[in-house]
Amino acid sequence: MTTDHPSPAVRPLIAVPARFAATTSALRYAAEVNARALIDAVWRAGGEPLGIHPADPAGHDVTARLARFDGVLLPGGGDLAPYRYGASQAHEAVYDVDDVQDAFDLDVARRCLADGLPLLAICRGLQVVNTALGGTLHQDMGGPHREHRHVRQTVSLSPGSVVARITGTDKIEASCYHHQHVDRLGEGLRVTARAVSDDIIEGVELTGTRALFVAVQWHPEDTAHEDPAQQRLFDALVRAAARGRA
Repeated sequence: MTTDHPSPAVRPLIAVPARFAATTSALRYAAEVNARALIDAVWRAGGEPLGIHPADPAGHDVTARLARFDGVLLPGGGDLAPYRYGASQAHEAVYDVDDVQDAFDLDVARRCLADGLPLLAICRGLQVVNTALGGTLHQDMGGPHREHRHVRQTVSLSPGSVVARITGTDKIEASCYHHQHVDRLGEGLRVTARAVSDDIIEGVELTGTRALFVAVQWHPEDTAHEDPAQQRLFDALVRAAARGRA
């Protein structure tokens, strides 16, 4: 693990949009949640992870809400509504669509990219960014035998890419959980990671950005506690956030 983390006294604030959950046994009712592994990874990196409420951006200024944060982590979650990327029909496998969540996440992505706020986008987060930049998604990968759910697989990273420089490798063992993936790339994006088994896009980066931008389709938080390469993605976000704060 890296050791040059910010002092705990000045932990950079990392906004993590919450995810709606229909039921949570500990809280008895519907809730807003984030995966503990995700929060732990940001904390290990020296950041202060703060969940933020996904309010409808039509009535709330997302730019103003993000102003006090030093970085953003767009996490995984349910599927984006297919109409968001121009599809006329939803595949039967599309699940957990929430229009407020979609609108909020898309606006967060746009604000980060426009304002130069450091951003780490994971799984759904990558798909949100791709959609925000005019790209499209494959709604389903072809059923249980083709999707990447509960799968650990080798992902090849493009030499010289941001994700390769951060992780320090050109191949990484990735924990995946997704049944959708990028179809047409959003404007300004380029592919930086692909699954070795089937060439599915597993990472993209934005050309010409002035702030840290990393987007991966896999879930680095799943194994970050035991895999330094995965933890370095969170370390990089927090370091970039600390530089912005300074």
